[in-house]
Amino acid sequence: MARSGSLERGREAYEQQSWVEVYTHLSAADQAHHLEAEDLEQLAQATYLIGKTADSAEAWVRAHRGFLSRGDVERAVRCAFWLIFELMSTGEQARAGGWVTRARRLLKGGQRDCVERGYLLLPVAFQCIGKGDLEGAHATFCQAAEIGARFGDSDLTALARHSRGRVLIRMGEIGAGVALLDEAMVEVEAGELLPAVVGDVYCSVIEGCLEIFDLRRAQEWTAALTRWCGSQPDLVAYRGECMVRRTEILRVQGAWPEAFDAAQEACERFLKGPSLPATGAAYYQKAELHRLRGELALAEAAYREANRWGRKPQPGLALLRLAQGSLDAAAAAVQHAVDEAQGRVIRPKLLPAYVEIMLAAGDVSAARSAAHELELLAADLDAPFLRAVAAQARGAVALAGDDAPGALAALRQAGTDWREIEVPYEAARARVLIGFAYRMLGDEDTATLELEAACHTFEQLGAAPDLARVKALLQQQPREVPGDLTPRQVEVLRLVAAGKTNREIADAMFISEKTVARHVSNIFFRLDLSNRAAATAYAYEQGLA
Repeated sequence: MARSGSLERGREAYEQQSWVEVYTHLSAADQAHHLEAEDLEQLAQATYLIGKTADSAEAWVRAHRGFLSRGDVERAVRCAFWLIFELMSTGEQARAGGWVTRARRLLKGGQRDCVERGYLLLPVAFQCIGKGDLEGAHATFCQAAEIGARFGDSDLTALARHSRGRVLIRMGEIGAGVALLDEAMVEVEAGELLPAVVGDVYCSVIEGCLEIFDLRRAQEWTAALTRWCGSQPDLVAYRGECMVRRTEILRVQGAWPEAFDAAQEACERFLKGPSLPATGAAYYQKAELHRLRGELALAEAAYREANRWGRKPQPGLALLRLAQGSLDAAAAAVQHAVDEAQGRVIRPKLLPAYVEIMLAAGDVSAARSAAHELELLAADLDAPFLRAVAAQARGAVALAGDDAPGALAALRQAGTDWREIEVPYEAARARVLIGFAYRMLGDEDTATLELEAACHTFEQLGAAPDLARVKALLQQQPREVPGDLTPRQVEVLRLVAAGKTNREIADAMFISEKTVARHVSNIFFRLDLSNRAAATAYAYEQGLA
């Protein structure tokens, strides 16, 4: 009688999606008398959803054996698939591969015509992705989706369809890929899929949106995932991934305190559970927030944790080195990361930092090349976020080459784009560069307005390093410009008078040595001077040295 009561309560809890109760009652019933395969399926699902993946794997194995002992090969293979699904999600690829082989053998090498044959195509497609065979992966996902549609299996259809969309995006067919992601989300919101399918599709679609810098879609689906997780208080699986994605969205939107809390909670959740790839992502987001707030030692520790959990810490660590004043280390790290990066998914995330660090190192040519690549990627992906990134990089490069009008055109466009998609930190950084451009043109009033606006945003965000830098810029008093020199040329003249070489001036001003040489030549021409000694004397006469 006690077992019967626990069994019924467990089944009722499953219908109500009360996963802890499912686990508690079905586990009690199982201890009293071993559960049948159907109830083991429900126990396995609930156990996975509350984060007990080892227990879940055991339940799937038992359910698999139970169906097999009854001669129900298809149901046994279905259990094997969900075991494979969990093993792959926790990084146990070898075990997953063994179960794929076993399941395919049970289906006579995939020749048996059943919906489970479609399920077993999914890990095959993922193996194709791992080998770089996107065409093969796409064809396999198409085949799985066709089988799902033919058998009316919405879980298989949703898994195959959204995966096919992800592959199309990586193949460069952005529009077609995004359309499939949206279609898969329609199935998710219909509420007819297994919870594991819902969680997987949500997380994967959001990741796909972030890959193409589609911030608005990522924000929309992250909010929906947050609501879905919130409707199931017992849910552990996917909640951590949800927090990581939410952290990234909140950070970009300027809600840094909320972003940090989400990152901290995600890290704590992952440390209580099995090792997951998302653990490194959680630590990386935490490190980024520390760096932006000027907490450099904490940032370094978090980047190291991210690396320990399998998330490469670039470009954040290179930008941290730049903030610490280790320019050579920053340049070497970001150069290495860019050299290794391949494809439209990774490179756009590295190139903005590469431009910034190369400009700081005085390598304007390398920065210009990277900015041009960003523009090509932005045109290809047609994402407002990436267009703004590319425009800002183009403006920064123009500024380093003393092309103030060209810089202003690009930076104004970047600022407009940042404000439209509500990215306040980058909008403020664009205003700082705009302020530099106006100073270069001798318009100190407009420069001050731009810098003050940026200062206000940095103060609201808590971006301490940027705030300190802008305050220092605002305290600098503009000098009268003698001899019709530009403000930048005056700075070069002062450094010449201080005995600096062209190389040293380039390092001090974050411009190329060639640009310095051009400035020096123009100074000599405008002031009718013949050499550096005459320029030094002139600087002292004018009170510039």
